[in-house]
Amino acid sequence: MLNVYLSGEIHTDWREQIIEGAQGLDVTFNSPVTDHAASDDCGVAILGAEPNKYWHDHKGGMVNAIRTRKGIADADVVVVRFGEKYKQWNAAFDAGYAAALGKSLIVLHGPDHQHALKEVDAAALAVAEHPGQVVDVLRYVLTGALPK
Repeated sequence: MLNVYLSGEIHTDWREQIIEGAQGLDVTFNSPVTDHAASDDCGVAILGAEPNKYWHDHKGGMVNAIRTRKGIADADVVVVRFGEKYKQWNAAFDAGYAAALGKSLIVLHGPDHQHALKEVDAAALAVAEHPGQVVDVLRYVLTGALPK
């Protein structure tokens, strides 16, 4: 069985595509909280309001880091998706953290990010352009089967 952590961009359905494509494989998935508002506000919702936006964000970032660190530490494979629209600094951090822990890293992004992510890609064991390729890697790792 593989435990796969799906990190990165939250504005498209790439996670659902991978989870659906991996049905029938011995894989469990985990991810950060993908509800943007809940992720942003978790710190103040749990630990109390902050009038200063910096401390509001800081509390949220620290609480989210507990979930992220646990998810990456427990993972056999970490998939990090870099989307088209936003700069995902947190995704780059997650990729670096996974690499530092020696996790098998799959990076997922379009060709337009190849240059900007060349160092991140160099740390990955696979660089995919679409979710189906991630599913194919997972299938191959678990079964040795190539795509049809």
